[in-house]
Amino acid sequence: MKKISILGSTGSIGTQTLDVVRVNKDIEVTALAAGHNIDLLEKQIREFRPAIASVWDEKKALELKTRVRDLDIRVESGMEGLLAAATEPEAEIVVTAVVGMIGIRPTIAAMEAGKDIALANKETLVTAGHIIMPLAQERKVKILPVDSEHSAIFQSLNGERMNRIHKILLTASGGPFRGKTRAELTGIQAEDALKHPNWTMGRKITIDSSTMVNKGLEVMEARWLFDVSMDQVQVVVQPQSVIHSMVEFEDGAVIAQLGTPDMKLPIQYALYYPERRFLPGERLDFAKLGQITFEAPDFENFRGLSLAYHAGREGGTLPTVFNAANELAVKKFLNREIGYLTITDIIEAAMERHKTVASPSVDEILAAEQETYEFIESRW
Repeated sequence: MKKISILGSTGSIGTQTLDVVRVNKDIEVTALAAGHNIDLLEKQIREFRPAIASVWDEKKALELKTRVRDLDIRVESGMEGLLAAATEPEAEIVVTAVVGMIGIRPTIAAMEAGKDIALANKETLVTAGHIIMPLAQERKVKILPVDSEHSAIFQSLNGERMNRIHKILLTASGGPFRGKTRAELTGIQAEDALKHPNWTMGRKITIDSSTMVNKGLEVMEARWLFDVSMDQVQVVVQPQSVIHSMVEFEDGAVIAQLGTPDMKLPIQYALYYPERRFLPGERLDFAKLGQITFEAPDFENFRGLSLAYHAGREGGTLPTVFNAANELAVKKFLNREIGYLTITDIIEAAMERHKTVASPSVDEILAAEQETYEFIESRW
């Protein structure tokens, strides 16, 4: 019986992870952590019977505690609750599917407790990769990528660990606004940006996909996961979302992972690595597909991607500023406080004013995040 903890159980990745658990009868969920959705969390608790449940909001945690008082379960809240869920003694793998830099501390705590990480929280490596990757080596724990692109790279490297990577080809769908100019993007509303052509994801990541900021975060994440430079990660637009990413080796050979756009595949692969198991769902029909096309990314009209490369090349606290500025800007856009194009304007302004700290500690990373929020709130 494989035992897992899920941080972010009520979100898109968390709920799909539980779908995988339902299909496979040999996974036990020992801890669940969520933000605010206690209605769904209560249903999950009653179905999967974890030892620990955590809710970020303290008042909602108290309400949940009352609701599940008939069960033998410990209910926690806040960062202490996340840390408790991340370090639940029985868990072997922790699925880190919370959104934002809130995921850094529980990921570190889980690794220090000897847990393998099924990583679905981009911000952890984007902002603290220089801390996380050496810690994984030191503690001899696995970091198993859950993002479809990073899982594809991970799968493409099977049996190739002794061979040097020449280039990572990170694929992107191009989002709902592929081919549009900045002039055409003026006046875009949240409901337009939330219509992704291929993937079903959470609201924040769907907006990030539309601006290409998400792909920039993935480039920075890939740099750490696969020990390459930023310039060895090339973004390729592949609108059909059939090729999930590729690796080019020194001899020119390119190995790719293909499949339908279904997040349950990389989730299940991470949970059972290196074993593959049957997964219900659609299969690729190449005759029906007809063709797979490729385009170069549009750095000019989707400036979030070029800003990400700049942040990743400089490193230190600048990726934190990039990420934090985007988080708050997307929140403001979804709340209709700013326009769509202002998202990247805010990121650029925050990066320009920041004085980078090289090799920051976790406290310095979180301080840079807070300073970025304060700067943005004072301007927008």
